[in-house]
Order: sequence, then structure tokens, then C-alpha cells
Amino acid sequence: QVQLVESGGGLVQPGGSLRLSCAASRSIVSFYRMGWYRQAPGKQRELVASSTTGSSTSYADSVKGRFTISRDNTKNTVYLQMDSLKPEDTAVYYCSVYTYSGTYYWGQGTQVTVSS
Repeated sequence: QVQLVESGGGLVQPGGSLRLSCAASRSIVSFYRMGWYRQAPGKQRELVASSTTGSSTSYADSVKGRFTISRDNTKNTVYLQMDSLKPEDTAVYYCSVYTYSGTYYWGQGTQVTVSS
């Protein structure tokens, strides 16, 4: 079992920044991939950014150049730096882990609202 605890969400004005954190209950180097997903009201959950143990990263086209995923293996934490936020970035953001055995684990989600 893996517990994931997200933090850092909130209300921000358009053009602002937020940094989300996701702390895992055990070493993140044991996971194949960590990622951030988001789900807006009435929409499907979508992958925003991911990072593999080999430090390969990928991003949704809608956030490229604005969001950055990073990880601190010593703190078992993955981050999502979100800059130049837009109202369409409003959603619940979820941290996820994908293990080498093919299992997904999810955090409880954190709300991000971009509004003036």
C-alpha cells in the first residue's frame, strides 16, 4: 500500500503561480512513474504531467511551458510548479503513482481555482 498526501492548492488570480506537493509514504524511487492528473467539473480526469524514475518527464500540450514536474527522492515528494495559470486550469488535482507491478495509487486531491 502507498499513501499519497497532496498539498498546495488554493485560489489564485489568472497569471499567478502555485506549487503542489505530493508526499508518499515510502520511497518514490521504488515506483515506475509519478504523475499529476486533474479533473474539472463535468470533464474526464486527464494527465497533466508525469515523471519516471529515470527522470523522463512528459506534459499535456495545454500546460507545456507553464507547468514543471519535479521530484525530491530524499523527501519522497513530487512537486508540480504551475505558472501563468489560466481559468481553464481550475480543477481538482490528483497525485498518482504507477508501480512496476502495474498498480495505481491515488491521493485525495487538492482543489486549484484560478479566478479574478
